[in-house]
Amino acid sequence: MTRCTLCERGEAFFLRPYSGESLCRKCFCQSIEMKVQAIISKYEMLKPDDSVAVAVSGGKDSVSLLHIMTKIEERFPKAALSATIVDEGINGYRDEAMKIAIENCDKLGVPYATVSFRDIFGHTLDEIVQKTKDAKLTPCSYCGVLRRRALNIGAKSVGADKIATAHNLDDETQTSLLNVIRGDPLRILRARPVSAPVHLDFVRRVKPLCEVPEREVALYAYTKRIAFQSAPCPYASRALRNDVRNMLNRLEEKHPGTKFTIFRSVQRIRNALDESRLSVELKSCDVCGEPTAGKVCQTCLILEDLRVA
Repeated sequence: MTRCTLCERGEAFFLRPYSGESLCRKCFCQSIEMKVQAIISKYEMLKPDDSVAVAVSGGKDSVSLLHIMTKIEERFPKAALSATIVDEGINGYRDEAMKIAIENCDKLGVPYATVSFRDIFGHTLDEIVQKTKDAKLTPCSYCGVLRRRALNIGAKSVGADKIATAHNLDDETQTSLLNVIRGDPLRILRARPVSAPVHLDFVRRVKPLCEVPEREVALYAYTKRIAFQSAPCPYASRALRNDVRNMLNRLEEKHPGTKFTIFRSVQRIRNALDESRLSVELKSCDVCGEPTAGKVCQTCLILEDLRVA
């Protein structure tokens, strides 16, 4: 029997290839929780009296983050924790996710606000996909833009100072490579572990899972018996991100630690860009008044296309 590297007592059930650690169930879960706390401290993500809205989708990453943030918040009585749940309107998929997200919030005693694409934008994602089926953009492209706006609206409705999103290490490395593949490498300035305070109406984002591998988040959820939606989004397979994910997973399997190396490399690139004082200033959209880098935000451009379609 292989003993746990940390406690030297329990039976190891997980091997971390990139560190060589063999961990028992208890030490593994504690290591994830301590890692999240370390990430929050490292990037100075939160203040003791912050009001934080966790973006909860019902998937493994977001519900695991909600459980971990609930444990952390117990040590900070002045902090306020809530959840924001977005209903994009995906038939046969989102109803289950919403149910699971709400059940986790109720179980933990976390207040939540729900917002929907239909209420905010007048269309569900299914309807948008149908109306734009001949467009070059994928469903994920539309969803990403509109979901970010919906989260901002939901977080403001509960008075949150920060939105905690469940982007894990895999998400971050995929996004970095996607920005390069799409010819927009300067977007890495905005894809930070902590977003910059760039506009009064923009609720700052923090990513407490940004250095935690996806498979470890999943294992944490299974080990803790946390209920989550396991079915993938029906539109996910159409996205370029899916191909980048598979490529990175193959590299990580052959060369453990690759994802961490890419993440740290992007951090160094971002620091160099910061030193060159290259930045993106957000303004108010001429149409809706929400934060945007251009004169008209991507959300309003999408909604205008839908009116024309």
